[in-house]
Amino acid sequence: MKGLSYLAAALSAVIAGPVAAEWGLNMPKGVTAMTREIYGLHMLIFWICVAIGVVVFGAMIYSLIAHRKSRGVEAAQFHESTSVEIAWTIVPFVILIGMAIPAAGTLIRVEDTSNSDLTVRVTGYQWMWQYEYVDSGVNIYSRLAQDSNAARQLDSGIDPNTVENYLLEVDNRMVVPVDQKVRILLTADDVIHAWWVPELGGKKDAIPGFINEMWFKAEETGVYRGQCSELCGRGHGFMPIVVEVVSQDEFDAWVAENGGDAAGTQTADAGDSASAQETASDAGGESAQVAQADTGGSDAGGGDIPMDTLMSEGEEIYNSQCAACHQADGSGMPAAGFPAMKGSEIATGSLDEHIDRVLNGKGAMPAYKDGMSDRKIAAVITFERNAFGNDTGDAIQPSQIKAKR
Repeated sequence: MKGLSYLAAALSAVIAGPVAAEWGLNMPKGVTAMTREIYGLHMLIFWICVAIGVVVFGAMIYSLIAHRKSRGVEAAQFHESTSVEIAWTIVPFVILIGMAIPAAGTLIRVEDTSNSDLTVRVTGYQWMWQYEYVDSGVNIYSRLAQDSNAARQLDSGIDPNTVENYLLEVDNRMVVPVDQKVRILLTADDVIHAWWVPELGGKKDAIPGFINEMWFKAEETGVYRGQCSELCGRGHGFMPIVVEVVSQDEFDAWVAENGGDAAGTQTADAGDSASAQETASDAGGESAQVAQADTGGSDAGGGDIPMDTLMSEGEEIYNSQCAACHQADGSGMPAAGFPAMKGSEIATGSLDEHIDRVLNGKGAMPAYKDGMSDRKIAAVITFERNAFGNDTGDAIQPSQIKAKR
């Protein structure tokens, strides 16, 4: 009895828990025509399988009951039946053809990225996403939000249940306009990742050296969340995707705020996959330079930026952009290939090498020259060279970063 009472208590705790409110067994219908079509196809195949199961298991159960030995039934003595063999060959063939016709049409439409209104190159890194808006020149990096990153740390003392959208929020969302066909050119810089937002449909691998294509057209404004769905390393679980769908006017304003050209957000049909490869390559060129505008304000202004301002801004950038790999205390993760910032040769050595590393990246570290302003780079380098006990006294100015580009 005591064991049963423990079991009942455990079941009650599970049922009453927060996860129970989100319990769901089926795939979502989503907010695009394509996801609804996929959902409809899924349900069609599901009910066909249910019907097959009912017929097959119904026949088996009936045979077991009606022809059981206890009723004196004798087993039939035959080895083959031409009629039965013809039937069990033709019937599955007809069923498969009935499934294949609607499935083929849906799969063709899933892969059709033509006539897109907006093209975004998405690059996966360990463990973040880069979004380059090919048509408008906006270039942003998207990482796990700082409150989730802080709560996930061992012995942080923060209850994850108090963090809204724990592990499913980012610092910079991918923003797209409603009722516009968005084509995604998907690749990776280091290992294989996968971009997946269930309510927008589609899931594709991001493979280094290769460009995959996918698309979606959201019909409702809102915020839609997903995650990297390919095991990409120890930080795989901390690589969320957040897409915010807004009105066209709001999107144009967002593009302008991020230093892009709102007039360039409408794009012509990209044509075949070869032209898609070329378009994606061009995204890192001159158009990406527009993203140098600092969304947090202008650069040096009328003179040098004070050290305390650089340190304050640099700490915020470091925590959002660098701490996931180099750790909040600068200790790094050497076993995983992420060196410590505390006492490192880069952070305490040659300033030119430090600037070059941040601008151009190395190994798993991405190049920030096209995605971060001179002021932000100056601030984070200043912080790295004077935090964690490094104390070099260097106060880096945006003009020094500009000179090294």
